[in-house]
Formats: sequence, C-alpha cells, structure tokens
Amino acid sequence: MEEAMFCYQCEQTAGGKGCVKMGVCGKTPEVAGLQDVLIHSLKGIGYYGWQFIQAGGKIDTPTYKFLMDTMFSTLTNVNFDPERFVSYIKESNKIKTQLKAQLGDKANSAPREADYMAPTTKEDMLRDAPKVGIMTDPDLDMNIRSLRQTLIYGFKGMAAYAHHALVLEKKDEEVGNFFFKGLAATIDESLGVPELLGLCLELGKTNLKCMEMLDAANTDAYGHPEPSELLISRKAGPFIVISGHDMKDLKQLLEQTEGKGINIYTHGEMIPAHGYPELKKHKHLIGNFGTAWQNQQKEFDNLPGCILMTTNCLMTPRDSYSDRIFATSIVGFSNMPYIEEHNGRKDFTPIIKKALELGGFKEDEPERKITVGFGHNAVLSNAGKIVEAVKSGAIKHFFLIGGCDGARPGRSYYTEFADKTPHNTLMLTLACGKYRFNYKDFGTLAGFPRLLDVGQCNDSYSAIRIAVALADAFKCGVNELPLTLVISWYEQKAVAILLTLLSLDIRNIYIGPSLPAFFTPDVLQTLVEKFKLKVISTAEKDLESILGPDALKS
Repeated sequence: MEEAMFCYQCEQTAGGKGCVKMGVCGKTPEVAGLQDVLIHSLKGIGYYGWQFIQAGGKIDTPTYKFLMDTMFSTLTNVNFDPERFVSYIKESNKIKTQLKAQLGDKANSAPREADYMAPTTKEDMLRDAPKVGIMTDPDLDMNIRSLRQTLIYGFKGMAAYAHHALVLEKKDEEVGNFFFKGLAATIDESLGVPELLGLCLELGKTNLKCMEMLDAANTDAYGHPEPSELLISRKAGPFIVISGHDMKDLKQLLEQTEGKGINIYTHGEMIPAHGYPELKKHKHLIGNFGTAWQNQQKEFDNLPGCILMTTNCLMTPRDSYSDRIFATSIVGFSNMPYIEEHNGRKDFTPIIKKALELGGFKEDEPERKITVGFGHNAVLSNAGKIVEAVKSGAIKHFFLIGGCDGARPGRSYYTEFADKTPHNTLMLTLACGKYRFNYKDFGTLAGFPRLLDVGQCNDSYSAIRIAVALADAFKCGVNELPLTLVISWYEQKAVAILLTLLSLDIRNIYIGPSLPAFFTPDVLQTLVEKFKLKVISTAEKDLESILGPDALKS
C-alpha cells in the first residue's frame, strides 16, 4: 500500500496546493510522515516547556539546542534521512518526560496533543503519522489551521538562525522561550484568528532579535564583511566545494586544508564568506563555484572534486557524484557519508583525502570576478555619501531584490526586474535569489556598484539596519523612504523574514512568484488590508506602479 503524505510548506508544492505522493523537493512519504510525528512531539515539548518557564524554570542548553536542531532539520531540502528522524523522535519523548517531571504538581491540565508519546519503532511511528499530520482534523477552521502552520513554518526558519548562532556559542533566552510559547499555542484550542495572527507578528519581532544575535555571532568571530572581489571561474587543481550557511564549518575546513594544495570554493549561500576578514585571509578560499542551489544536480554532475553540505539546500544526489558528497550538522541523506562533531571540532580528513584522489580541474578558466560584502557596517560607513546622493537627485530609488530561490520559470521575473530598473536606482540583494542576476554588470551610481550584495538570507537584518538608518537620516518612517522590497520566497526562512518585515509595519512589499499555499483567502486578505502586501505581476507593470510610467523612460 502506497504511503500518503501532505506537505505544503514550500513555494513549489505540487499544484500550488500540496505534495501528496512525493515531495517536489525529493522528500519521500516515509520522511514526511516521520517529520509530522516529530513536529507533533515538539508541540508537546513546547507546551510543557512553556509551563516550566512560566513556573520560573530556565530551559537548559541541550534542550534549547535540540529544539533548534530538530525544527531546522524539517525545513525544506535539509534532511532526507529517515533514521535521523527516528532518533530525534525517540529523544523528544525523553525530553518531554523530563520537562513534565521538572514541573511536577505545577503542571496545568494538558491538551491531549501535549501528552502524545511517540512509538519507539519506525514502523509504529509511520502508523501514527496519519493521526498527527497537518490535515488530520478535517473539521478544524481553515483560518486557524493556516495561522498555526504559519507559526510552525516561521519557527522552522528562525530555528535555522538560532542554530547557526548557537554553533558560535550565542543563545538568547527570549528567543528560546518564544519557541516554547509559540509551539504551545499551536495546540491551544482557546486561541482564535486575532490571537494567532498576533503571535505570528510576535514571532517576526523575535526573529529580528534572533537575526541580530546571529549577525553579532558572525561578526564577532570573523569581522565585519567588507566589499571584496572573488573569482567565479575555475582554477586548476584539487578542490572542495562547501555549500550551505555554516561559517564555522568553512573556517575549520580552511584550517585543515591549509598548505595541502586544495582550493576551497563556496557554493550557494556560502558566497558571503568572501567578505569576512577572518575567512578571506585564507588564500586558498579561491572563489565561488556554480550558481543557485537548484542547479546543483547539473553542476555537480561528474565533478572532479568533493562537496560538503553544511545546511540546506540539498537535492537528491545523482549517482555521478554520490561518492564525493558529504553531509555534516543537521544535513542528512540515506547512506551519505557524515562528518561528526566531537568537542566542537570536526575532522574533515575523509573529504580531504577524496579531493586529493579526484585531482580536481585540469586547467584554469578565463578569470571572471564579482564583488560581495556590502553588509550593514560597510554600507552605513558611507551613509553620508548615500544621503547626499539622494538629496542631489543622483539616487532616485532603492530596491531590495532578494529572497529564497527555486526552480520555476516564473522566477525569471526577478532578473527582468533588475534589468529594467532605471540607472538612477540602487539595488540591494541578499539570499540565493541573487544568483539570477548577480553576475551581471549593472554599472555604478554615486560611486557605488548599482547592485550591492548584502549577504545571506539572515542578512535581511543588515538590510533592515540600512533602511532604519536611512529613515533616521531623512527624519521619516521606513515606509516613507524611496525604497521598495521585492521578495521571492521558497522555504521557511523566507516565511520568518516576511513575518519580521510585517512586524516592523513595513508595507507595500512585493512578494512572489506565488503566494503560500498555507495562506487562506481570509488570511491573505487580512495581510493585504493591514500591510498592503502585493503579489508580483510583471516586472514592467510593477516598476511602473512603483516609479510611475515615465521613470522607465529615463
């Protein structure tokens, strides 16, 4: 009998409604079912953890870490290994039991869902999966389900940022506590649409604090990003491509490959590493390989080097490179070699040996370079120059064109939009959506490249810092600035960022290429009315709406 599933957490979900046979991402019904059981178990941990916090208790670091890692592991394109989820589910039972014991007689009467204890075998877990999935209760109000799932997906995104910060020994009690509060709310029958919408916006505010924490963790460890050129062409010799987001993994890999004749290329959202002083000082951090994550199966095909996946976004490996791709951290795929951590250190010897064995590229390509590293510190150090350029009329408008990318043809909108922006406008970009157009030369404006790469998706914090600083300089609100946000979304980190922007009351955001399947018409209408959220149409029509019809003629 074919296993059933239902998942609609990413933008490319089947038919824009939900994956029911196989995930578009490659997730099997087996993995989807185990993820459903895990998320249901985490809701109970949230309930008892929130009770414990309200009774004056403090969540210990192992429990905090477990919650961040497990929520992150269910994010799109992170972990496809069923055995890892079985292990997580078993551990969730232990943590829930421990929290209940710590509460003792202080525990309030719990909802039935909070006391759920998962079975101990994979087969029994999968039998339970249909009882705990998204659509288990057909009578649940559709708007309640929509907002509960929005919370869950926002937490998955925020968990990614909290995970990365914790790797660098940064954690925040307020951020951690809200995970428990919000997860508990998803099984609280007393909460209606207004309360759940309020919690979604509270998640957005908490995510801003979380991104601020991660920004501090990265800059404390590696310095503030600075504008830096990097190669996007290949050099002869053995190499390792490192993908994902984890800068600590990259730092350790650089240290362990020093002097071994191995070039290190970043891939995907690891590209901002080239702007950090403590990372780019390693001269064998040679450049960036490939384009966006969704092209990896083609670009990694028969690659004469190794790949290290540190976080999302992983696609099902092809046979032609399955013997040279390695996972670490919360990434997983059945039978994929995994690099463990011991006392804060990872031994990358297996991947180093394999890279040397493969030999690498045979010859140099013609040299091509791009510039990255325009974080908030770099941009705001030139704030006076930017303000004067606006006052003089040299800069007419700012666009933030960024977000998470996917494979659908409709995403060409973002390239067309960037191409059509007038020459008197400045563009900021972040996250993997930039791979649609970051190789293009858009020229300069007021002494700046017209396209400024702000960094990873979590560097939305930098974009917010820049926007707030400009608003302060012009003594106005962010919504009064000549600034428009044009956001693409694919997975759950983008959901968390959208909630952050809405929590700051930033309006008139253009979002696409399609709306989340988990937004009901009523929820969408509320967001449109309250925040003037807009769905993208065509690049030309949207630019004319933003700038006026004559602006495109300039």
